[in-house]
Amino acid sequence: MTRTVLESLLAGNARHVESLAADHFEGVREAQSPAVVSVSCSDSRVPADAVWSADRAGELFTSVNVGNQVWTEVDGRLVVNDAVGYAVSALKSTDIVVLGHTGCGAVTAAYETVTDGSVGDLPPAVEAAVSRLVPLAEEARELGVFDADTPGGEAVNRLVEYAVVRQVEYLTESDEIPEATDCWGFVYDFQRVYGDADGAAYLVAANGESDPDALADVVPDGFEERVRSIR
Repeated sequence: MTRTVLESLLAGNARHVESLAADHFEGVREAQSPAVVSVSCSDSRVPADAVWSADRAGELFTSVNVGNQVWTEVDGRLVVNDAVGYAVSALKSTDIVVLGHTGCGAVTAAYETVTDGSVGDLPPAVEAAVSRLVPLAEEARELGVFDADTPGGEAVNRLVEYAVVRQVEYLTESDEIPEATDCWGFVYDFQRVYGDADGAAYLVAANGESDPDALADVVPDGFEERVRSIR
């Protein structure tokens, strides 16, 4: 870490401290009870809290990882990841958000693995993360979400949406998730794939449902334009 980077980090934290009201942590200094756990990608263009303007302490529990994955592998089987499992079991979070994003590098790697056979050398943990997305890419190709004639960037974005939908389905079917939990799937768009609004999050799945007409009945009045599908 260079001195310039360190200075930038410390100066940024100083601005953060100055921005907080005196009562910012009142009511949550000793415990937290966030209603929502949001799983988003580690991509530097996706601000995990700011997407939802979640600026109150204790408002949003976040899981940020490669490819916004709600699962991980333990003893050779997929299980709900630690952040989501902790949020719904210990913190009693009632809603789970899966937030994918256009142009996702992890999804691109999974797509290239399926179409080209390899993405080159990756660090072991990154390779493991990508490997958990490869079955989704294989499914999507078999279902015709993309084919050999689909341009690469378009195929990746279709696969991003498919991966979000399938992960929401996984959550709704998992015994680890309380039945009353609401599971939402969104795609964060900074490539203007779904529309012209930079940073808009589009609803693509809700509790296992992904049909746009059905989702349009779920969103509050005035937000119908935030239901889209490119698959």
